[in-house]
Amino acid sequence: MCDLLARWSECSNSTFKALVNSSPFMETILVENEVQQEVKLLDAINDDHEGVIVELNKPINSDDFASMLRASIAQWRKQGKRGVWIKVPIELVNLVEAAVKERFWYHHAEPKHLMLIYWIPECTHTLPANASHRVGVCAFVMNEKREVLVVQEKTGILRGTGVWKFPTGVVEEGEHICDAVVREVKEETDIDTKFIEVLAFRQSHKAFFEKSDLSFICLLQPLSFNIQKQESEIDAAQWMSLDEYVAQPFVQTSELLKYIFDLCLAKIDKTYSGFSPVLTTSNISNENGYLYLNSRDLRSQ
Repeated sequence: MCDLLARWSECSNSTFKALVNSSPFMETILVENEVQQEVKLLDAINDDHEGVIVELNKPINSDDFASMLRASIAQWRKQGKRGVWIKVPIELVNLVEAAVKERFWYHHAEPKHLMLIYWIPECTHTLPANASHRVGVCAFVMNEKREVLVVQEKTGILRGTGVWKFPTGVVEEGEHICDAVVREVKEETDIDTKFIEVLAFRQSHKAFFEKSDLSFICLLQPLSFNIQKQESEIDAAQWMSLDEYVAQPFVQTSELLKYIFDLCLAKIDKTYSGFSPVLTTSNISNENGYLYLNSRDLRSQ
């Protein structure tokens, strides 16, 4: 009898191992009551860094999801996978707790989804961090009278201070810097412009929600001149002489603004060359993008 039980046990273990390794779609696991149970794996695609990406798109019970997730991780571990990315749409937010209990953590959130990540190997993870910077633009627009386009904001730290400033804004997702600054000027003042150059850029840290900030100071040529301020965000807008702008106490006491004003004047006097956009393609993504370069010095070589 003992020999019979031993042979049965050995056969049972062999069957269990065979089932575990037999199918890419089902994982055989041993649950708490030691009953073998087949669990469907999560649908996933391989990424370019020995990891997998899961995009959830169907309603599922959180307990069933937890079982599928554990089984999937076991399968991915045997396959030598590293990072796991799970995209959770907002309508399936009930699954987040189950994933966090399996040691997933937040990577980033968008209006319609949350991205969770997990690192399988027993070593320090090499998953890329969430986006670290916000990109802003600042517009220097001057007419033939050597007047600059300035605004007073209804919101923000300068609201109610009477400070006149250059139009500014934030680059939207998928938007080029040269397009963003033209859009911002149009939205705030209704002035049509042509992008000329990036004159300079500034990096700062711990800005909006502790993110770093890149701000590009851009030269634009005005194509229209009648101002119509944006009612929702702009308190006032006008063309202002250079002397009047720089005489503001707020500008006089700001090292940054004085630098910006000086380089703008240098550009006007044709002694300073900024960076012009050149449309290029990449053999990695095949997407069009702009390379910003000093075209004047490039042409002189």
